[in-house]
Amino acid sequence: MVEKIVKAIITSIGLALGFFIYSLLENLNVFEFTGINEIIVIIIFIIISGIIFYFLAPKFIELAQYLAKRIENELQKFTIQNIAFSAIGLIIGLLIAYLLSQPLYMIKVPYIGLAGSALLYIFFGYLGIRIPAKKIDDINASIRNISQDSENIRKSVKDRSKSTKSTPKILDTSVIIDGRIADIVKTGFIEGPLVIPEFVLEELQHIADSSDALKRNRGRRGLDILNRIQNELDTEIIIHDKKFEDIAEVDSKLLKLTQMLKGKIITNDYNLNKVAEVQRIEVLNINDLANALKPVVLPGEEMIVQVIRDGKESGQGLAYLDDGTMIVIESGRKYIGENIDVIVTSVLQTSAGRMIFAKPKG
Repeated sequence: MVEKIVKAIITSIGLALGFFIYSLLENLNVFEFTGINEIIVIIIFIIISGIIFYFLAPKFIELAQYLAKRIENELQKFTIQNIAFSAIGLIIGLLIAYLLSQPLYMIKVPYIGLAGSALLYIFFGYLGIRIPAKKIDDINASIRNISQDSENIRKSVKDRSKSTKSTPKILDTSVIIDGRIADIVKTGFIEGPLVIPEFVLEELQHIADSSDALKRNRGRRGLDILNRIQNELDTEIIIHDKKFEDIAEVDSKLLKLTQMLKGKIITNDYNLNKVAEVQRIEVLNINDLANALKPVVLPGEEMIVQVIRDGKESGQGLAYLDDGTMIVIESGRKYIGENIDVIVTSVLQTSAGRMIFAKPKG
């Protein structure tokens, strides 16, 4: 049934082609017929062309099946990417053919414009399909290069934005009470934002409300330092309200908040410093900064100090420099209350501070 329908369609095409051939020959003035003669000639052309196409229909069907099978086999070799690129190429080729075929319609010779236009569409359509299929590797390489370049640009912009954005600095209770942080911020050596957790404020308030006079004074000093930083210094201050109700210790909350904000913790607490280092959290230790700014003392140097009191070991005496650095004097106990010349024997420097060991001169 399907074969009969296809043969009927092919025969109809043959009939139409016969009329087209007669019209073409008439326009070319190959012959001229009028009246009944013209009708008879038209019918003859139509019948002959129809008969030819009717008998050739099996061949056309066989050729169409062969071509369909070849196309199917070729398509199986292509990936979805090949088909997509070929479709895009076909559209571009047909667009080029359309632009180039427009001048052909201006030729006065009948059907030349139509025939030439058809050839252009076939030629450029074919090129549009074949070129992307042949150059698929080059196209993929170009796409990868463009994608990689855009990714590099995106990473570069992201890295620049990260580098220009200041890292949050989280203050702990000890460094606020210490008070030196205000002077350091004032000099501009520490950039904001400075983050003050609410649980640190609560701890300061508890210390300020303590019944012990020493603790009460330390807590009030810390609150005064915070007021100074907020009111007198041009630095961004952030009061962070994260509570961490499941964590009891303030130091553990500080470390957790610092990890969450991807910031740095500012402290002078030796133990907190060590725990932070174990957890790979960056620490800015005020004592380390102070030690770095102290005058360098080398073994063998001489200085004059006043022995204040005895040391932990038998016979030791203790003295202090103006910046608070402790000097342990070997056999210095008998010089308590006196100014003596000492020679530096060694220097011990840690995050908890600097300690100088010396012995009396002579």
